[in-house]
Amino acid sequence: MNEPASTRPGGAQRRAVVIGSGMAGMLAAAALRAHADVTLVERDALPHGPDPRKGLPQARHAHLLWSGGVRAMEELLPGVTDAWLAAGARRIPLPTGLVSLQPHGWLQRWPEMQFMIACSRDLLDSVLRAQLSESPRITVMERTELLGLQGDASRVTGVRIRTGEGKERVLEADLVVDASGRGSRATSWLDSLGVPEAPMEEVDSGLAYASRIFRAPEGTEDYPVVNVKPNRAQPVPGRSATLVPIEGGRWLVTLSGTRDGQPTGSAEEFETFARDDVRHPLVGELIARAEPLTDVVVTRAVSRRRYFEKVKDWPEGFVALGDAVATYNPIYGHGMSVAAQGAVALREHVAEYGLAAPGLARRVQRAVARPVATAWELATSTDIRYPGAIGKEPGGTQKLLGRYMNRLMLTATARPLVAKEYLGVVTLSAPITALFKPEIVLAVLRGPRRAPLTDPPLSDKEREAVLGTPEPSGAREG
Repeated sequence: MNEPASTRPGGAQRRAVVIGSGMAGMLAAAALRAHADVTLVERDALPHGPDPRKGLPQARHAHLLWSGGVRAMEELLPGVTDAWLAAGARRIPLPTGLVSLQPHGWLQRWPEMQFMIACSRDLLDSVLRAQLSESPRITVMERTELLGLQGDASRVTGVRIRTGEGKERVLEADLVVDASGRGSRATSWLDSLGVPEAPMEEVDSGLAYASRIFRAPEGTEDYPVVNVKPNRAQPVPGRSATLVPIEGGRWLVTLSGTRDGQPTGSAEEFETFARDDVRHPLVGELIARAEPLTDVVVTRAVSRRRYFEKVKDWPEGFVALGDAVATYNPIYGHGMSVAAQGAVALREHVAEYGLAAPGLARRVQRAVARPVATAWELATSTDIRYPGAIGKEPGGTQKLLGRYMNRLMLTATARPLVAKEYLGVVTLSAPITALFKPEIVLAVLRGPRRAPLTDPPLSDKEREAVLGTPEPSGAREG
């Protein structure tokens, strides 16, 4: 066992620097605060409440915080779930509170198997900031630019910064964590120290996603999350529509489309896309009866993964986390949960080995890669199959896995045993190996016991509150 992680030889305090105070950065700070004095280096001026932040444009789109991520965040910040709910977020049981058109039909709304937290990204972040502000060991340096890393190819010893007043200085650290997001410059920072470049993989499906906020109709306070997914087996662009109830009696609606099927920033075309261009018009029909509160925001995205864990001579004292490691198609909602699980791995390794232990950074980077790998496989194995997608073509094993997953998702629409394991993996609550348990493989081979639902499984109350029509007979089990 190394010397206590919180002190250096001679009793001096250990120090850590976290680059970026987004969700991954805040979770990294929470993971390290018991072992070091933590400085968060943030280029933006941070809001004091649930307000937009300049450096986080993707916050205006729907963010799904799955139960696997929530549990990890509770480990790091006990009580954070209750704080979110007190601030206006909702806990949505899955699949009970989910109306979702899967590739082969509507998922049935069985009793709770997993859950998600539904609210805006701004609210999620503001609650985390409030909780961390109570920690005396965490300091946030706002409006501060990260200029580069200090050290050499064998060890990172700190960072060079420029403050908001234009002064340049060095912050020494026993550990530097890059949580600066999808715009991370870690590759160039490490290159300047002589560290070998990490392998990188990209899948570019031409994805664009567009979002708009609506005032929810009266009587929809307990409305489910509504989701229409594409069917990757069809040789057409993958288009989706997702409606998430958020705080303040609002609906956040995000549309997405791959190459040659992207949504635009046109307010006039938003409802049309949701009604006519996706596989079912439900989301379009719902928002036709809701009041728009914002303009349409459009973002384009490429899935990208950096294999830092494969760099042979990884430097001591440096770890990358969250979107700095990998970014995914946001339709799957895995980014925040992966970052949380990576932060838990960081905390566990620091607690076991000590903040400055030899080989710590490499161990942590390998541990971070495990939840990344699950999310990456779930996202890119689908995205690469859309027309015009650019990236590494799936091999024979991946194609076989794809066929198995296709039948598994069909079976999940009508078998609760399979649906439970599928939701466990999707919410990052269970490893992907759970889908290959003997009883699951047998159920998948047998297939669904009944035909999938052909119409959305809205309750009479949910349907009448917005659509004003009774439930169609096709929504019953076939």
